This record gives sequence, structure tokens and C-alpha cells, in this order.
Amino acid sequence: MGSVDNATAFFAKADKYLMSTGVPFSPVVITKAKGTRLYNQDGRSILDFTSGQMSSLLGHSHPEIVEVVQNYVAELDHLLSNMITHPVVDLAERLARFLPPPLEKSFFLNTGSESTEAAIKMAKCHTGKFEIIAFAASYHGLTQGAGSATYSAGRRRGGPVMPGQLAFPAPYAYRSPFRKPDGSYDWETEIDFAWSMIDRQSVGSIAAFIMEPILSTGGILDPPKGYFKRMAEECRKRDILIIMDEAQTGVGRTGQMFAFEYDEIVPDILALSKTLGCGLPLASVSTTVEIERGCKEAGFLWLTTHLNDPLTAAVGNKVLEIVERDNICERAAERGAQLHEGLVKLQQKYWCIGDIRGRGLLQGIEIISDPETRAPGSDLGQAVSDQAMARGLSCNVVNLPGMGGVFRLAPPVTVTADEIAEGLQILDECFGYVLKTRSA
Repeated sequence: MGSVDNATAFFAKADKYLMSTGVPFSPVVITKAKGTRLYNQDGRSILDFTSGQMSSLLGHSHPEIVEVVQNYVAELDHLLSNMITHPVVDLAERLARFLPPPLEKSFFLNTGSESTEAAIKMAKCHTGKFEIIAFAASYHGLTQGAGSATYSAGRRRGGPVMPGQLAFPAPYAYRSPFRKPDGSYDWETEIDFAWSMIDRQSVGSIAAFIMEPILSTGGILDPPKGYFKRMAEECRKRDILIIMDEAQTGVGRTGQMFAFEYDEIVPDILALSKTLGCGLPLASVSTTVEIERGCKEAGFLWLTTHLNDPLTAAVGNKVLEIVERDNICERAAERGAQLHEGLVKLQQKYWCIGDIRGRGLLQGIEIISDPETRAPGSDLGQAVSDQAMARGLSCNVVNLPGMGGVFRLAPPVTVTADEIAEGLQILDECFGYVLKTRSA
């Protein structure tokens, strides 16, 4: 009874003093996070299939990262932003070793929103243009520039967006109206149509197309092989820079170091965040020598409080060291294949699972309420998610207009085969329970 009383008092205090930011608070009070597990105030273990906010790539409180933080917070935490340190320069060099040429130059920030905001400003500075294209299910952050290029959420009642925003149809194979005679997704025709619309709308000043290689918040939309190669060709044809936002896909999660490698393209500007800091506030923007030079000549300025901080840079060095040393890309591919295979079996068992999609350890389950019409099943998805938490599995459901509730499953890449099996078993039980109770 005491823990219930404590939880009641805790949430009463939260309701009194914490401002709502548009997302309901979880009903679970977490007091500890370790590895792939969360623990509530009663010590109950919860398997984390979201890696925190899709960030704790190597699990929570990884011992080597804990050691780095302890050392640097005691010796070298934060400086004037123009004072560069060994961890910062080392991280820039280490990251460059992973980047395909001509990407070479990087700087370090705090969050995904800040990295995409900076990337957009760089594109405008370098090109002298101002229009920005983004996918219609995109999520690049909620600051002014990044939020203006975000179409999946957060656009209401914030006043005018930045001028020159252009939306491009998202590559949504499961629901796209573009179909070949055999019923398969006709993405080539969709791309042709979309670019014809962009060409009509643009005033001739497109600076960049900002893309996610897999649209995560947009519902784990994983474009088919060849999609981004074709998109890159269309951008080059029009002299449009490509900004790749790999906040959730980068640093090995999809089975490759960067998800853009799947289509053998190289962006002009790459934004990393979430996974690079393994749960700590670290982001990066990487580009070419040519674009850096153009930005410098145009007077590009980015001077924020935690620009190139040594503490988080030291963490980033350790993350990349572990990713390389422990073959994290291969591990993500193997465990991701196990997870995907298990989800396909659940799809065969439960009619409400309309689609399974994703790569590596970033997988999506779209829930429907009618297998004939594919009508969205958002309420059903939320009910399964609530049951999962009650049974010891934390997973996230996104609900967007015209889409079923989509589970985003992204456990830490350190997850074991047994833990994948455990998560799948809990999902199996939850789908069975929810469907049974709703049909009763």
C-alpha cells in the first residue's frame, strides 16, 4: 500500500509543478535503468524496447560510459565554446574514419533538433537559397527551422513556419495509392509525380532536401531498395543538397553504420544525435570541405552554450570505440533478423497486425482494425502497448492521421537473443489477451 501512496503523492507533485509539453506522463515511476532493463519503485523489471528515447544504443548505464562520465565531470566538463579540447578533436577524427568521402568535417552539439537546425542553416548559407523539402511524415525536431521541416507532429498553433517549406509524399508502401498492376508499391511513379509537384510549387530557390533513411516517428517507413539512389539523382539534377538526419538510425542500429549506406548514396550534410551519445546529450553535423568553405565565406555562425563540450565528446569517443570493437553493426543485424522473424510469426497469428517493416533493431508493427479495408487500429495498438507495460515490456506506439497505431521497437543493440525472445513472448500474450477481451 505504501508504494501506491508514494506513487499517488509523486504524480500529484508532478501535476502541480511540471508543465505539460503535449505528451502524457507514463504511469510508471522508474527509479533505475541498467542495461536493457528499467526498474520501477517496487523493483519490478521492465524490458526496454525503446532504448529510452531511442537513444541508449548500448543500453543504460554502460559501465565504460559511466567511467568516462565520472572522469570528465571531475576533470574537464565544460569550457568557453571556442576552447577546443582533445576529446572534441579526437571525436571529429574518429567519426571521419567512419564517414564515406567526401564527408570529413564535423562539429558537436546537444540534440537532434539542434543538429538539423544547424544543417538547414548551413544548406541555406552555402547555396544562397531558402526552400527546404521534407517528407510528409518527417520528424526533424521542434525548433523553428527543424519544426518547419517536420510534418508528422507539432505544426499546430505555433504561428507561421519558416518560408519555403515543401512537403514530399512519404514512402509509405503499405498505404500508398501508387500501385503497379500486380498491386505492389509503384514508388518510381510516385517519385515522378512528387517531383512534378515540387517543380511546380518551388520558386526556384531550393537549398536542400532533408531526409530520414527510415522515417521512425512517421511510422517506421522503410523505403525500398533503390529509392534513395533515385532521390539522390533527382536532387543532383536540380542542384539540391541532401541533408540526412540519422538521429535514430545512425551508429549501427540498422545493421550498417549509417542507414544511408543501404542505397550506396552519400549525403552532403549528415546529422547524428540520439545514438551517438548513448542517452547523453550529444549530436553532430558532418559535411564536406567544400560546404564548410562555402558556409565560412557566407558568414555562417553557430555559437551555442554547449558547442563542442569535452564531456559529451569523450562519451562519443567511447561509444564509437565500443561500436567498432564489439562489432555492433553485425550484432544489430543478427538480433534484428531474430526480432523481425518473430514479428512476422505474430503477424501470421493475429489478424490485427497489418504490416511489419524496418531494418536491424528498428522494427515497426502497424495495427489495423479491419484486414479487408486496412482501417487504422490506433486504439487497439494503445491497448496492446498498455498491456505490454503491465507485463514488463516498454514499447512505443505512434498514432498519426491515416495510419494505424505503429509500434516502434528499438531495443539497445546489446540486447540478447533470450531478451528478444522474452519481448516477443510478452507481445504474443498481449495481442492474445486484448483481442480475446475485445471479442468477449
